[in-house]
Amino acid sequence: RSDVVVLCFSLANPNSLRHVKTMWYPEIKHFCPRTPIVLVGCQLDLRYADLDAVNRARRPLAKPIKPSDILPPERGHEVAQELGVPYYETSVVAQFGVKDVFDNAIRAALVSRRHLQFWKSHLRKMQRPLLQAPFLPPKPPPPLIQVPDAPPGLGGGPAALFQAPLCADVVFQLQGGHRVFAHRVYLATACSRFYDLFALEGPPETLVEGDGGRTRDLSSWGRGFLSLRWELVADPVAGRERRMAVVAMDRGVRPEPLRAVLEYLYTGKLERPHGDLRQVGAVAELLEVFDLRMMVANELNQESFMNQEITKAFHVRRANRVKECLAKGVFADVVFRVDDGAVPAHKPLLIAGCDWMRAMFRGGFRESYADEVSLPGTNCTCLRAVLDFLYTGVFTPTPELDAMELLILTDRLCLPRLQALT
Repeated sequence: RSDVVVLCFSLANPNSLRHVKTMWYPEIKHFCPRTPIVLVGCQLDLRYADLDAVNRARRPLAKPIKPSDILPPERGHEVAQELGVPYYETSVVAQFGVKDVFDNAIRAALVSRRHLQFWKSHLRKMQRPLLQAPFLPPKPPPPLIQVPDAPPGLGGGPAALFQAPLCADVVFQLQGGHRVFAHRVYLATACSRFYDLFALEGPPETLVEGDGGRTRDLSSWGRGFLSLRWELVADPVAGRERRMAVVAMDRGVRPEPLRAVLEYLYTGKLERPHGDLRQVGAVAELLEVFDLRMMVANELNQESFMNQEITKAFHVRRANRVKECLAKGVFADVVFRVDDGAVPAHKPLLIAGCDWMRAMFRGGFRESYADEVSLPGTNCTCLRAVLDFLYTGVFTPTPELDAMELLILTDRLCLPRLQALT
């Protein structure tokens, strides 16, 4: 004798539900007239699944499942109401309803024994099969957004900017008439010594052409530096004169080792073809670039694998200082006028990260030598988000950022990677 019968059918096969009424239910009632029945619709997950993917995963000769084969929940409830039995839907894949079926099957079996003398007192509080909670369809997977890799671009990044120092604002004067051009914001954000050097005295507000300005003696300030002054110097790329910090260096600083040190401050990497590494390490120690001094020592001791951690720490420190310069406007050499205010920025960082900015500051446009650049059609929040991405390579959304306005600005500045991240 059976205590309960669980009568199952497939929610993806209308014939199985038809057989419940015409075949299985009459047969159960014939052989087990007093046994309670629980109607169960299986394969609930197919109601919300991608049937094309399901059919591809099935056996080659299996009959494909059509969308018209999927039974709505009303069909099952109608049949259950007609037969006078409780109805439940289950899915092993979604792990839904299986426990409900067994719990309520037990309830149905126990309730059917109430007429027996032994069970009358014990099953007085036993509930009948309960209604099933509705099934919440699984959330669709998030859309796959293909974020393009950062293109090499025309700027080539910090290394190419150091080799062709467009918009340079500092020049190192060496013995023998050698000159090395660089950018204050790259040096200051990579080395505390250079940050202190350029923070000693800002550029004068007015500078008459040919006037050398005030000269600050640095011989007692630190090793390797002799003096600092501001004067008009021809840009090595554009050829136009602009105000630059001229730093006279000690005679012990040679051009090639100094270039190697400055290139490290731009890229965070130690390039091997720089001649004698000991000279590079000596200049790095003289200028208090201790990270590079440690990397040179590791190279000489054949322990270059330790330089990876130094490089990681360098980029983290550089990103934090760059964000500070963006927030405070330190070492800014251009101001963008937008609809709701002004945003100070740094031409070298913009040139290295955006071809649109490089073309604007390098070409013969008025913006290439202007201290203020008008950028209508956007606001400070969107522009700061773009600058933060160009400076650090990381997009950090904020609650007040309007996505649509940011998309318009990224399309205008030809930044497909930031556009995909938005």
